[in-house]
Amino acid sequence: MLQLRPNYELCDKDLPADSDEACICSYECTFCRTCVDAILKNVCSNCGGEFVSRPIRLSVAHRTGVSLAHHPASCERIRSQFSTEQIKAFVEQVKVLENIHE
Repeated sequence: MLQLRPNYELCDKDLPADSDEACICSYECTFCRTCVDAILKNVCSNCGGEFVSRPIRLSVAHRTGVSLAHHPASCERIRSQFSTEQIKAFVEQVKVLENIHE
């Protein structure tokens, strides 16, 4: 089950559970669409993977026990451990490798 983190890892803005601006990679690293497009260039700064839109967990249970009320979002804030300069260098390195493998 997705963790539904409470903040974006790079800009650290609050992230409502129902936001349609959240992007995640396969490891659930969570970034806002603005950071993904402008800084990360669709490359996760933690794993090098691509991003997809994070699904929204419904607040109302349409099936018994399956909703945000039953499985709330996480309260643990996670911040990127890398500087903006390190992230930009990593993104460029991964992009070059992707072009080689195409």
